[in-house]
Amino acid sequence: MSSEAHSVSLIAPVVLLAAAVIAVPIFKRIGLGSVLGYLIAGLVIGPFGFAFFHDSASILHIAELGIVMYLFVIGLEMQPSHLWSLRREIFGLGTLQIIACALALTGVGLLFGFKWQVAFIGAAGFVLTSTAIVMQLLGDRGDIAQPQGQKIVAILLFEDLLIVPLLAIVAFMAPNHVVESTSARLENIGIGLIAIAGLIAAGYWLLNPLFRLLAAAKAREVMTAAALLVVLGAALLMQVSGLSMAMGAFLAGVLLSESTFRHQIEADIEPFRGILLGLFFLGVGMSLDLSVVKQNWQLIVSGVIAMMFAKSLMIYIVARVTKSRHTEALDRALLMAQGGEFAFVLFSAAVTAQVIDNTVKSNLTAIIVLSMVLTPILGILFKRFTETKDSVSLDNVDIAEGLSGSILMIGFGRFGQVTSQLLLARGVDVTIIDNDIDMIQNAEKFGFKIYYGDGCRLDILQASGASMAEAIVICVDSKQTTNRIVELVTHEFPLAKVLVRSYDREHSLHLIKQQVDYMIRETFESAIKFGEVILEQLGVDEDEVRMISNEIRERDNERFETEIAADDVYAGVGLQYSHSHPRPTAPLIRPKQAGRILNGEETEKDVEDNK
Repeated sequence: MSSEAHSVSLIAPVVLLAAAVIAVPIFKRIGLGSVLGYLIAGLVIGPFGFAFFHDSASILHIAELGIVMYLFVIGLEMQPSHLWSLRREIFGLGTLQIIACALALTGVGLLFGFKWQVAFIGAAGFVLTSTAIVMQLLGDRGDIAQPQGQKIVAILLFEDLLIVPLLAIVAFMAPNHVVESTSARLENIGIGLIAIAGLIAAGYWLLNPLFRLLAAAKAREVMTAAALLVVLGAALLMQVSGLSMAMGAFLAGVLLSESTFRHQIEADIEPFRGILLGLFFLGVGMSLDLSVVKQNWQLIVSGVIAMMFAKSLMIYIVARVTKSRHTEALDRALLMAQGGEFAFVLFSAAVTAQVIDNTVKSNLTAIIVLSMVLTPILGILFKRFTETKDSVSLDNVDIAEGLSGSILMIGFGRFGQVTSQLLLARGVDVTIIDNDIDMIQNAEKFGFKIYYGDGCRLDILQASGASMAEAIVICVDSKQTTNRIVELVTHEFPLAKVLVRSYDREHSLHLIKQQVDYMIRETFESAIKFGEVILEQLGVDEDEVRMISNEIRERDNERFETEIAADDVYAGVGLQYSHSHPRPTAPLIRPKQAGRILNGEETEKDVEDNK
C-alpha cells in the first residue's frame, strides 16, 4: 500500500480529534459547556459544513458505545441497595412524567395535522430524553450525586427501559401485511427475559472470580481488556435479544457496583467512555440535515419550539406536583426538554414497520437534533439568570467570599464538628464551609461561624482561601462528593496538605491513589474505643486492653499496606482476627496472685504449708 493511502486513512480520525480539541476548550472557556462545543464542531466538519464526512450515521453507530459505557459507569455507582432506594423516583416519578409528556406531545402532533400514528411516534421519540447530553451537563455542574440530580438519573433510567415496550407498540401499529404473529412476539419477549436473567446470573457468579483471577496474573492490559469485554458483552447480549444495549451495560455496572474491583474497572473504562461520548456528540452535530431544515424550516422550527415547550411545561408541572422547589422544577424542565438518541432507533423501526415514511422520519430527526443542540444553551442561560436567585433562604448566612485561613474545612456534620474542637482549642485559624443551610443556621446558635459554599466548585474553593491554606480538611459524608472534592483539590491546590474523612476501607484505598496526605475511616477509632470499653466491662486489665487495641491498630496498618501493594481490599484478610482465626488470649480475668516458677524443694514446702 502506498504512503498516500496510509495518509488518507488517517484523515478522518485526525479531523475528528482536531475538531474536538479546538472547539471544546473554546466553548468551555466562554461558558457554553463541552456538549455544545462537540455539537457545533460536528456541524462544521459534517456533510453540511466543510464536508469532511458524508456518512454521519456510521459514526453515530460506533459512537453509541460511548452512551453504553456511560451507563455502565453510572451502574457502577448504583449499588443495588441505592437503586432500590430510588424505586419511587424511577417507577413513580418516571411513570408520571412520561405519561404526562406523552399525552401533551401527542396532542401537539395532532394540532400540527398529523395522523394519530405519526403524532404518537413523534411524541414517543421526544419523550425519550438524551441520556448522554443530560448526564454530561449534570457531570459538568457536579450535580449527579445531589438529590435533584439523583431524581433526574432515576427518570432517565426509566426512560431507557421504555425503548423496549415502545418498539413493541410500533410493531403492533404496523399494517397487517408486516405484523408479526403473536407467537413471534411472545418468543421475542421470552428471549429478552432469558437474556436479562442470564446477564444477572453471570454478573453474580462469574464476574468477581474472573477479575480476581486476572488480578492475580498481574497483567494490567488484560484487566482493561476484561473491563471492555464485560461492557460490550453485556451490551451485545441485550442487543441480540432485542433490548437496549445501554440497559445491558447499566445492569452489568450495577452487578459490579459492590465488587472489589469496581474502581479499577471504572478507571480502565473512563478514557474510552470519554472519547466515544465525545464522538457521539460530534455525530449528532453531523446528522443535522440542513437541507431538510431549509426545505421544511417552518414545520421544523415551529415543531421544535412547540415540542420543547410542551415537554418542559409537563415536566415542570409534574415536578411541582411531587413537591419539588420552583428552581429545581424549572431546572429539570429545561434540562430534559429535548428528545434523545433512542428516538433515532424508534424512528427507524417505525419506517421499517411502514408506520411513517422517510420524509416524516427526516423531519422528526431534524426536530430531535435541533432540540439536543438547543438544550445546553437553555441550561446555561437558566444557570446564568438563576444562580443569584436561589429560592433557599440565606438569611443570616454568609457566602464564602474573600476568605483566608491556615485551615480550610469542608463539611460541618458530626465528624467535622468534633474535629474542629481540637483546632479551635489550639487557636488555629479555621475557615469552615458547608452547603447545608439548616446546619449553618443551627451552628450559629452554638457560636460557630460557618460559610455557605459548595466544596465541589473551584470558584467557591478559591473564594474560601484554598490557594493560601496550609491544609484542606474534607469532612463530608458522601463518598462521591468526597472523591470529586479530592480530585479538584489535589489538581488545583497541590501545595496544600489534604486530609480526608473516608467512608470505609475500599474508599481509603481509592483515596491513597489520589495521593492525599492523610485519611481516616470515619468509624475506626470510635469502634476501637467501643471495643476497649467492652473488654473493660468484662474485667480485663486496663494495661492489657491498651496493649490489645494497639495491636489491632498495628495489624490494621499492616493489612492496609498489604492491600495498597496488591491493590486488592482482600489481600490482608489473613491479618485480622476472625472466628476461624482467633487471637490466642490470656484469661479475661487476671489472677489475684502472679505465678512463679517452683523448684523441687519449694514445691515440697508449699505442699507442707497447705496441709
